[in-house]
Amino acid sequence: MELKDFFDVLDQHLHCQPCMLKWLTMQRVVITGVGAVTPLGLNFKDSWDSVKKGRSGVSEGSKVVRPHLRWRSAGEVSNLLPDRYLSKKEANFVDPFTLYAVAAASEALEASGLSIGGKVDLGNAGIIVGSSRGGISTIEKEFCRMASGRHVSHLRLSPHLMSATTISAAASYVAMKLGIKGHCLGISNACSSGSNAIGEAFRLIQNGAASIVFAGGTEAPLCRLCIEGYGAAGVLSKSKPEDASRPFDKKRDGFVPAEGASILVLEEMQSALKRNAPIFGEIIGYSNVCDAFHLTKPSTEGEVRTMRAALADAGISTAEVGYVNAHGTSTVIGDLVESQSIRHVFGKNEVPVSSIKSMTGHMLGASGAFEVACTAMSIKEGIIPPTINTSDIDPECNINLITTAAHASIEIAITNSFGFGGVNAVLVLKKV
Repeated sequence: MELKDFFDVLDQHLHCQPCMLKWLTMQRVVITGVGAVTPLGLNFKDSWDSVKKGRSGVSEGSKVVRPHLRWRSAGEVSNLLPDRYLSKKEANFVDPFTLYAVAAASEALEASGLSIGGKVDLGNAGIIVGSSRGGISTIEKEFCRMASGRHVSHLRLSPHLMSATTISAAASYVAMKLGIKGHCLGISNACSSGSNAIGEAFRLIQNGAASIVFAGGTEAPLCRLCIEGYGAAGVLSKSKPEDASRPFDKKRDGFVPAEGASILVLEEMQSALKRNAPIFGEIIGYSNVCDAFHLTKPSTEGEVRTMRAALADAGISTAEVGYVNAHGTSTVIGDLVESQSIRHVFGKNEVPVSSIKSMTGHMLGASGAFEVACTAMSIKEGIIPPTINTSDIDPECNINLITTAAHASIEIAITNSFGFGGVNAVLVLKKV
């Protein structure tokens, strides 16, 4: 948004008494806890350290073994022990996407300081968790068991199938484990799910409907249905793991499927300051805009509107943005459209851009949430993560792509999430 456009928007709000009152009464929202389980590490600290160092979590996938499989690269979560978070009985029927959410939320709770003293009452807290595919690996497992069964008992589906695979299972399970009894919502909005969950939690707190909300995304899509399904759609990379995820590169050929979760604790600022909570950053703007264009193809017009709407919501100009955390999936058309959109919004402003998916692969609904957390840390620590594997930048992707970690003083940054169906989410974060 140009400076003139910003002042026009501001002038409209100041001449509208209800709008002015809303601006004056909205609560400030900060991030006070972060948890993550990713291909880079089993907690947020290890994952973030790997991001800063440009380490890759992509390897040859082992969770889907098929000799004929053309898509071999994946970002896998390894060595996560279910019994640390679930009982043995629960571990037998809970889908991995729920396990990952519980693990990430447990870490976020501890990081927030809300559990200091060993006793915490989250009765009024909220929980919003996004996922694109929910319990799809459990669905596949149950149907494979039925298809291969020779006995009558094998033809019976698990009584836990429906409850374990619904999108809201992750939010509900986190609520049960942490004692959250307030607002509870499961969101499925394709690859924007995690960012949308955080954005909706931001809105709840901003408008005074809650003071603490756990929000983020979780995904466990490494099953044959997902890999062959996305592969058939022509959006997966066929390259070797060492450079399969290469956003904005001239030779990019698709995204790398990955699994993981990231959950953040969002809190009203005065509440956080009162209890001397750690603050990772502040969320100041959010937009959720639909392309209304195509089920799989992205739209430059839609992405431009989403970024501009988020900046307008935050009340800032493009000149104030010091970093763009790109959606950057490594697909041919997706990266091209996003780079064109960034250039359209920021014009000649050479704002630094990078893609964390070059290291994690694409965790679908979980990626947006993890990238919000990483964007907050980029601002807090003054570092722009690198985009790895991109050695020959596509000249048509005319952006200021950062390929080596760089130190920078960042006051404000945005993070993009764009999904199938033209569901777009952009969040604006600020230094505290």
